Amino acid sequence: MERGRITLEINGEKKEYPAGISYRELAAEYQGAYEYKIVLAKENGRLRELMKKPENGSRITFVTVRDKAGYSTYRRSMVLLMLKGIYHVVGDNRRIDRVGVHFAVGGGYYCTMQGSVEPTQEFLDQVKAYMQQLIREAQPIKKSSIATYEARRRFREYRMYDKEQLFRYRRASKVNIYELLTFEDYFYGYMVPDTSYLGCFDLTRFEDGFVLRFPLQKEPDRLPEFRPQYKIYRVQKDSMEWGTRLGIPTVGALNDFIVRHGVKELIMVQEAYHEKRIAEIAEQIAAKREQKIVLIAGPSSSGKTTFSHRLSTQLSVFGLKPHPIAADDYFVNREDTPRDADGKYDFERIEAIDTKQLNQDMLALLNGETVELPSFNFKSGRREYKGKYKTLGKDDILIIEGIHCLNDQLTHALPRESKFKIYISALTQLNIDEHNRIPTTDGRLLRRIVRDARTRGTNAKDTIGMWDSVRRGEENNIFPYQESADVMFNSALIYELAALKLYAEPQLFSISQEEPEYEEAKRLLKFLDYFLPVPCDDIPNNSLIREFIGGGCFDL
Repeated sequence: MERGRITLEINGEKKEYPAGISYRELAAEYQGAYEYKIVLAKENGRLRELMKKPENGSRITFVTVRDKAGYSTYRRSMVLLMLKGIYHVVGDNRRIDRVGVHFAVGGGYYCTMQGSVEPTQEFLDQVKAYMQQLIREAQPIKKSSIATYEARRRFREYRMYDKEQLFRYRRASKVNIYELLTFEDYFYGYMVPDTSYLGCFDLTRFEDGFVLRFPLQKEPDRLPEFRPQYKIYRVQKDSMEWGTRLGIPTVGALNDFIVRHGVKELIMVQEAYHEKRIAEIAEQIAAKREQKIVLIAGPSSSGKTTFSHRLSTQLSVFGLKPHPIAADDYFVNREDTPRDADGKYDFERIEAIDTKQLNQDMLALLNGETVELPSFNFKSGRREYKGKYKTLGKDDILIIEGIHCLNDQLTHALPRESKFKIYISALTQLNIDEHNRIPTTDGRLLRRIVRDARTRGTNAKDTIGMWDSVRRGEENNIFPYQESADVMFNSALIYELAALKLYAEPQLFSISQEEPEYEEAKRLLKFLDYFLPVPCDDIPNNSLIREFIGGGCFDL
């Protein structure tokens, strides 16, 4: 190798390059081999921003906006560009008290503005025009590392008080910040090297805020039609506002509360809020005695099982006699299970359920007949009948839980007036700070890592490895039907990530750097580092989080 040159293995091909070459220059050379824009590099399996430089002897591949990590990088960078646009158009940051980036709506991020400027569509169009100008200009996004105390000082000066509060609990002495034309901000994750990597977006006025819209990951070059789902939006907005009323809209505020007041009072308030909401749902069901079948669906690790038990308790208060039924007990026998494109059994398709038999049994129960209900033996892969007979009395009500319960194809023969549908999900109400949201999937993944390790002997590596498959099943079988629910229940607890930290961290640290799941484990560990830990002693044994950390009172 000549002096001043390095050897790199890129996509399996070894070549020499000048020392000091950047990933961005390498990406430009290999872009033709990729259908979509390269936004990150992978060096020896670890993600790297394109503005960095590789080390000699490294194995390199590239990540596009079509990949999970690349898509997140695109959206994160677009938030920075939007904030720069907002502050530029306003002109005086004293007129802005806060710009909040909250939760997902209609394929984008729901945002709000507080201060003397109203986010009208005319204002948003001005911001969009300036953003497009910066995209054409390919303005660089610069990264620098500064002392944590200096970061707190700067963000206090910028009136970004959530970040100042967040860094009060930062153990590391340094903070990475990003700059776009003198506008500085902190972001949890990677960025593109300049604004020319961005392009497909829109800003749309919505309710009392606006939505920064993105293309879908599977079609990153096309902006889909804006179709907000109002039911899920209202649940998320209510949860966000409840956290704000408590004075805990962010992780920094949660840490402050723990330090100043302890966590016992907060746990009691949160659990009371859940109990109140479950009681309200039970009252709705009890008011319509013709609704004899309650259908509960939600994505993985939403707490469906504990919720169904707590709902059953509340229904009993109204004189009803609930009977739980798992839709999974109606799985077809293993040899009849459909297979996916790889030839593996696909248990998440509705064809894996014997809907004909389920409907036949439920109709018979509604007609007052006695039915022998099945149990599915997951070891043998067969449905079994062991004398579990049921007859519905005047006050009896069935509680059916399963991923397809909101899909009318599951209960196609049952009259609509006999069904009450509930959608449950863990919709995290906290933000890291005003500009860094917490994806709801992160909370559910941490729940599942903890539960799988405790109850199934599955390590974090395997749970993370199958998570993308789980998410695809949710996208196909649950989310399309969530708006058909009669009510929605948010199972997230405002303190839960601080409690899960103690259980999840040892599992995540067990993943070695050589394993493909390491990057995700590292990301989750960095995320959990924001939280002060909360011991589980004061968490009641009927809490939804007990389904994951253990110590619950229900036989799950």
